[in-house]
Amino acid sequence: MKSITIRELHERTGRWLREAGRRGQILVTFNGKTVAKILPEKDKAATPYFSRRKSSPSFKRRFESGRFGAGGADSTAAISEDREDRV
Repeated sequence: MKSITIRELHERTGRWLREAGRRGQILVTFNGKTVAKILPEKDKAATPYFSRRKSSPSFKRRFESGRFGAGGADSTAAISEDREDRV
């Protein structure tokens, strides 16, 4: 693990950032005490599951036909009826 002073960081910031990418963590010190760490960027996270999902062929056909949701019950009516029963 490399350690540099604040002065070195100010004089050659770009160089130390590239070094962190190659070497790994670099500690920045001020008066002998560590005050910061320069860390390389981690590998990009894998694509989330929901972004990778694909629609099934039957879902695509129904959606494209314009019948999507046809034949189902209206949820607002069911909720209203439930609320009326509670009063």
